[in-house]
Amino acid sequence: MNIRYYPLRRFFAFLLCLTLFAGLPAQTVQAAPYWPEGVSIEAEGGIVIDANTGVILAGKNIHTAYFPASITKILTALIVIETCEPDEVVTYSHNAVYNVESGSSNAGLDEGDRLTVLDSLYAMLLRSANEAANALAEHVAGTTEDFALLMNEKAESLGCIDSHFNNPSGLNDPEHYTSAHDMALIAQAAFENERFVEIDSTLYYDLPVTKRNPDGLRIYPGHRMLKKNTSSYYPGIIGGKTGYTSLAGNTLVTCAERDGLKLISVILNGHQTHYTDTKALLDFGFENFQSVPAADFDTTYTSIENDMTIAGLPTTDLSVLELQQDCRVTLPIEADYDDIISDISYDQKDDAPDGAIAQISYTYGNRDIGSTWLLVNLNSPEAFVPIPDVADTQEALAQGNAIAADTQGSNGSLSSGSTETTSSSDTSANPGNGNASSTPVTESASTDVSRTSGILRTLLKIILLLAVLAAAFFAAVTFRSYRRQKEAEDRENRYFRRQQRLRDMGVSEEEFDQLLQQRRSSSASASPRKKRPGR
Repeated sequence: MNIRYYPLRRFFAFLLCLTLFAGLPAQTVQAAPYWPEGVSIEAEGGIVIDANTGVILAGKNIHTAYFPASITKILTALIVIETCEPDEVVTYSHNAVYNVESGSSNAGLDEGDRLTVLDSLYAMLLRSANEAANALAEHVAGTTEDFALLMNEKAESLGCIDSHFNNPSGLNDPEHYTSAHDMALIAQAAFENERFVEIDSTLYYDLPVTKRNPDGLRIYPGHRMLKKNTSSYYPGIIGGKTGYTSLAGNTLVTCAERDGLKLISVILNGHQTHYTDTKALLDFGFENFQSVPAADFDTTYTSIENDMTIAGLPTTDLSVLELQQDCRVTLPIEADYDDIISDISYDQKDDAPDGAIAQISYTYGNRDIGSTWLLVNLNSPEAFVPIPDVADTQEALAQGNAIAADTQGSNGSLSSGSTETTSSSDTSANPGNGNASSTPVTESASTDVSRTSGILRTLLKIILLLAVLAAAFFAAVTFRSYRRQKEAEDRENRYFRRQQRLRDMGVSEEEFDQLLQQRRSSSASASPRKKRPGR
């Protein structure tokens, strides 16, 4: 169920109706402030986003595919960090060291060298070592080809739709490409990873002793905006990754943060202007936008007084509701909170936090500007009616049956005792004392009523438990049906996007499938040592 709230629009509509009926001229409703524009870059493709919300602030050809070069290593590093422990040992194979283009960036590592995963990550991200990328890929997946499958799976899970990755290093390959938007999504996930940020923001690192480096090797990052002694240094920078090949041109990913606003910029197919383009994008973002915690301005869902039901269960105390504190929205600096429109959805997602009952999405004009979760304070005993499990219900039924059996037995003996008491009173009590024989009978009747009331209460509790279980079962079935329908829609959407990309490339689906089949056949028949250099 979706409920949309329009803080001012309903008021304006009502005011307009009044003026029309009264014969008065309608007043013009002021439009929401415009979304800032005007930044330009010389590179073929580029983008800047809010890293906390994913909101696109500005871009150029953001869905056009380009060769990424070594910024590919951001995705490689993210997969390795999520898969391996830092102290695992990586053995450098002949294929890892020598299956690279001649003269490409390296850290002087040789066949047989053994480095930890952590050392190899530093070599790959700071030195952009291609042999380290290959060795890490082989360590994770066995071969670089199998690792490329993991890369595409990870990219798809992050929402990438314009990319295909074919190697862990980013060296030239016609089947290895990405877009500015996709690369921003990958960088967004990477800069949420503490280990990645720790490595990528390091200003120098000492690699251990190896065959070609008997004294070890101190390495430095290639990203000049990290270095205070260069003209390209950018205050607030967190990290990034450079890239270059003759086909890809200059590529650059950068993350920086100021005043609570964390930005990610991507430059693709640059022409020696990648640093000035990046500065232009970051400056534009910091000068025109703000990042605001949703809980700081949105009180709609935590202060309403009307009744609400969640999954069919009513709540009467909405004071237990709260917005997730670390979720933010992105707004132009001159924006008014009243121009924000919110939309609440009770469809739960796999990534929903504990206690989430709904997701709230925010729009500004026609742009999505962020979302948050409506949470139940799980520490509050007044939150919601709990949904018991089957074991609890069975235990309650068993207790109810036991109480009923005990009550029936007690009623039988009590009735007999009452008869005896009455009879005894009739023969021995003083006729003038009429209340002597009636007292035991009254106490027996009171006990019967009390125990019968207890049985009814127990039965009502059991009925309530069964009703709650039925509601939970119905909700689960409904949600499963929704998930299946959503997965089918997602598959269909992916198919249409693939068709659109093929049309943009001027290739038919049959031709593309033939090319893939030919490549798979050639890859399956070729031995690792007979591969062409640079692939």
